[in-house]
Amino acid sequence: MGVHHVTWQTTASGLEDEYIHAAALSWLVGDEESVEIERMNSFHGSPIHVISAELKRRGKATKSLARLGVDALNDLKLQLDTRMDDDNVIHLRLDLLDLLGGKITLSLPGERPTIKGRAKLEVYPGNEAIDIAIETIDKAIADAARLGLPENPRT
Repeated sequence: MGVHHVTWQTTASGLEDEYIHAAALSWLVGDEESVEIERMNSFHGSPIHVISAELKRRGKATKSLARLGVDALNDLKLQLDTRMDDDNVIHLRLDLLDLLGGKITLSLPGERPTIKGRAKLEVYPGNEAIDIAIETIDKAIADAARLGLPENPRT
């Protein structure tokens, strides 16, 4: 059991360098090939870029959680009751400016830009979603500690 798939998404205005966002997502998921940039116009006509990354393979998706690091995962574990929905999806937001600076900080919607994440859990009949979430995060914490994650993406 673990994570079925993980998706991350951020938006860059036409004035921002979308490749910096893409590099941050690439580091976050540990796979450059999974990152896509979609160029479009906003409702008002100005150019924007939607940068997304999706890990559809269970193994990579589960391992990618460890990249958040021990501190962020412990925070996430404490906030599961507010970050998990009825569809067994853990909703995450990371502070975009901190991530661009090499630091992972869980965030809430607000004044600072964020990267939105969704981790869909594998939950089968007879299992409790919260138990699977805790077990998955505990494994990610152990992996992060063993591997020394998160490493600084800027080094």
